[in-house]
Amino acid sequence: MTVKTFSPDTSAPVKFSEKALSHLEDQVKKQSAKGILFNVKESGCSGFKYLLELAFEIEDNAKIYPLNENLNLYVNQEIINLIRGTEVDYVQEGVNHRLDFKNPNATASCGCGESFSVEQQFNQESPS
Repeated sequence: MTVKTFSPDTSAPVKFSEKALSHLEDQVKKQSAKGILFNVKESGCSGFKYLLELAFEIEDNAKIYPLNENLNLYVNQEIINLIRGTEVDYVQEGVNHRLDFKNPNATASCGCGESFSVEQQFNQESPS
C-alpha cells in the first residue's frame, strides 16, 4: 500500500487557463527562461499591481510550483495570501492580447483591471 501525504503548499496558489499556460510556455521557451515569476507590488490606482515576468534568476524566498512538465511558476512567499485563488486567462480581442486576472481576494480593482486592492492587510511574513 502506498500512502501519500497531503501538503497544502504543493498546489499553486494561482490557476491558469490552458490558453494562458500555452502562451506563457511559449514565452519561456522563446526567451530561455527558467519559468514565470508571479509577484505583486504596491502600485496603480487600486493599491497593488500584478507582475508576471519571465524568471531568469530565482529569488531565495520564491516557492516553486510546477504547472506542467515544461513550465514552473515562482511565487514570492510574502504575497501568496494576496493572490491565493487567482485565476489567470489569456484573452484575445481582435488584434489585442492580454492576461486577465480574477482574484477572489480583491475587494476593488481599477477600470483597466491591472491593479487591485484588498480590504485587510495580509501578514507579509513568510509562512511557517
